[in-house]
Formats: sequence, C-alpha cells, structure tokens
Amino acid sequence: MSKQKFDFDKTNFILLAVAMAVVIIGFILMTGPVSTPTHFEPDIFSARRIKVAPVVCLAGFLLMIYAVLRKPRDKQTDNEGMKE
Repeated sequence: MSKQKFDFDKTNFILLAVAMAVVIIGFILMTGPVSTPTHFEPDIFSARRIKVAPVVCLAGFLLMIYAVLRKPRDKQTDNEGMKE
C-alpha cells in the first residue's frame, strides 16, 4: 500500500489552533456588561470593545488564511538541497 500524501503537516495544524485561539480571545475581549432598557452601560463604547478586539479577531482570521494556504515542505526536496 502506498502512503497517501496529506496537504497539511503538523505546522499547519498548530497554526490553525493558534489562530482559533486568537479569534476566541478577540471575541472574549468584545464581551462585557450589557445595557438594559433601564440602565445604559457606557463601557459598550470602550476602546477594548470597539478597537482592540476587532483587530485581534482580524489578526486571527488572517493567520487562519495563512495556515490554510501554507504549503508543507517536501522532505525529499529538503534532503536534496542539503547535499548540494
């Protein structure tokens, strides 16, 4: 039986896991106290919730795109390059 080549290697999966953690952290940063019909919460307009958290989420999504598009290196190509 021949071994089927998989498009992702260990590094791709690690990058995907890190990216997912960054996105989750971004969504956690967006959470906070809520406003009710009787009480207005001014924290809804804090810099953490409207500036920092979306940038963190965007960075996580961009890292996910990189992790998916990243090509794993061939071991044969690496070995040939080292011999020369």
